[in-house]
Amino acid sequence: IYHLLEDKIYLYLAGQQHKIKNVEVIQGLNNPLFDEVAGVFAKETREELELVLGASHRFDKTLFLQGKLTPVFFGSAMNNFGIRELLDTFVEYAPAPLSRMTNTREIKPEEPSFSGFVFKIQANMDPAHRDRIAFFRICSGAYKKGMKFYQVRTQKELQINQVLTFMASQREHALEAWPGDIVGFYNHGTIQIGDTFTEGEALQFVGIPFFAPELFRLIRLKDPLKSKALLKGLTQLSEEGATQLFRPVISNDLILGAIGVLQFDVVVYRLQHEYNVNCIYETVNIVAARWIKSSDAKKLEEFQNRNQNHIAFDGAGQLIYLAPSFINLQLTQERWPEIEFLKTRGVLI
Repeated sequence: IYHLLEDKIYLYLAGQQHKIKNVEVIQGLNNPLFDEVAGVFAKETREELELVLGASHRFDKTLFLQGKLTPVFFGSAMNNFGIRELLDTFVEYAPAPLSRMTNTREIKPEEPSFSGFVFKIQANMDPAHRDRIAFFRICSGAYKKGMKFYQVRTQKELQINQVLTFMASQREHALEAWPGDIVGFYNHGTIQIGDTFTEGEALQFVGIPFFAPELFRLIRLKDPLKSKALLKGLTQLSEEGATQLFRPVISNDLILGAIGVLQFDVVVYRLQHEYNVNCIYETVNIVAARWIKSSDAKKLEEFQNRNQNHIAFDGAGQLIYLAPSFINLQLTQERWPEIEFLKTRGVLI
């Protein structure tokens, strides 16, 4: 591996990936020692690097921190090849934790009071235990083992006993964690993406909106006796955020929404291999989804009663209108000016 910034060559031996301390380092691309080691490949390497340097931008830390420049690393995580260089560079150049906005004020990382948010949920990370892990970013304060959290959405106090840190496939129990750290804890269905946890302050981190899906499919079971397992699987997989589950108010249908077609195939595969549920998906007469709300509770109830064929609940229990055509959506919006039709639900980080 040639490190452009350090002008160093790191030599790895095949089959010796685990012996990191034995990696040989050559200082300088033009070092004669490199010619002795690489032979005819030394000249070829220099020529290729000249092309790379001519076609790429020089690393600029300021541009990197502004998000205008992205460094590229080459290596293999499986063979532990180039990983040390990546991690060392990450430690040296990665920015410190930044301030984050909430619905009430800005949270600074140096504040003593604990706060953070859930940005990802992953089901079945350990298939043997059917676990679900909620990934949590700490924004201020510090986590100490045994401390209690205030879940803002549910207005409940929780004590999470097993907080985890991750390195590749390895897990360790965290005794403490600080702003910028990512930790995980087991989710038993009470945690959602976007949930804010504090030490008691009622605030909500704001950021990326939760977009309405653009494609829809009806999920059908091959074995009717597996309906409970199907619902469990769809619910847990939709918690990850890649797909969304909708349940019509007047039927037992299960409708899945996604941004890309491939997501439906992924869900069917994971249902079969992780939940032992065989199912298929079919096309459904839906072209758009809009979350609905109104400041007039009576109008919202009236709208729901008159449009039951197109109303469903999403995974968070929110009402959503499933339009059979764009003309239908446009006419419905014109006929019900008191109802808001939203392309996003809530606010996620």
